[in-house]
Amino acid sequence: MSGKAERLKDEGSRLQVTAAGATAGLIARFVIAPLDVVKIRLQLQTHSLSDPLTHRSALGGPIYKGTLPTIRHILRHEGVPGLWKGNVPAELLYVCYSAVQFTTYRSTTLLLHSALGEGTLPQAAESFISGAAGGATATAATYPLDLLRTRFAAQGNDRVYPSLRRAVVQIAREEGARGFFRGLGAGLAQVVPYMGCFFAAYETLRPRLVELDLPLGSGGAVAGTVASTLAKTATFPLDLVRKRIQVQGPTRARYVHKNIPEYRGTAETVRMILRAEGVRGLYRGLTVSLMKAAPASAVTMWTYERALRFYGGLMELREEEL
Repeated sequence: MSGKAERLKDEGSRLQVTAAGATAGLIARFVIAPLDVVKIRLQLQTHSLSDPLTHRSALGGPIYKGTLPTIRHILRHEGVPGLWKGNVPAELLYVCYSAVQFTTYRSTTLLLHSALGEGTLPQAAESFISGAAGGATATAATYPLDLLRTRFAAQGNDRVYPSLRRAVVQIAREEGARGFFRGLGAGLAQVVPYMGCFFAAYETLRPRLVELDLPLGSGGAVAGTVASTLAKTATFPLDLVRKRIQVQGPTRARYVHKNIPEYRGTAETVRMILRAEGVRGLYRGLTVSLMKAAPASAVTMWTYERALRFYGGLMELREEEL
């Protein structure tokens, strides 16, 4: 992988792209796990921080006020492991998601080139379509892991599910196969514009930043950070709606927040949140989400490019030996 103005989607074989995507997802997930738990806890909080009277509706659940206080609260009441709740399904999610996402991204680009001819579409449009296809495919393929991650991160000291295996069995028995896909509509509605905007911005910024020769070859990381921040802010309300719907079902009142309302469908959830919490309710956890998105995207793209180079080197060595 040379690096100057080459586009990410033009680099590496399918196997190399898949392996590099899985590696990037694995490392990025571990780095940002605590912020992910904090984000989910804030997204599921429905009572108003500015109105103490609503705190009665918390039913004994915690009152989180900002990122650092939430981290301190979790450490005090649940210990360090509390910041990595749901990490097992989340690691599986990030590995599988990244592998599917980058593979589909590259495959869609090649398909567009084959069908329309290379250079027919503007670069931004091509990146948007490929990114949206990659995000939608990866979301649908790994959604049960996303739901499990959310439910484990949402439970406090009183465990709803004692283990990943028990969670899978219990959800299948009590909610059926559809239970693993609660909120998928909101997830797809969010990820298509999110990943489309992310890759369009990333592929636009990356060649210019690489040419600046930033320290540690961080041009890709900076491009990933900027692209993720822009895309995340634009689509955040649908991410929050997805989380609220994911914890619906027979265990809804057993998570760390005991007062999560009963929601039915994406549009109805948006209306209920606007009515009860106002527009700000759709952006609960945005700050920590941006704090998480920036390092997650930076680590993902930085690791992906180097993993792609590493696996490419292994392939060249193998070919030389043969």
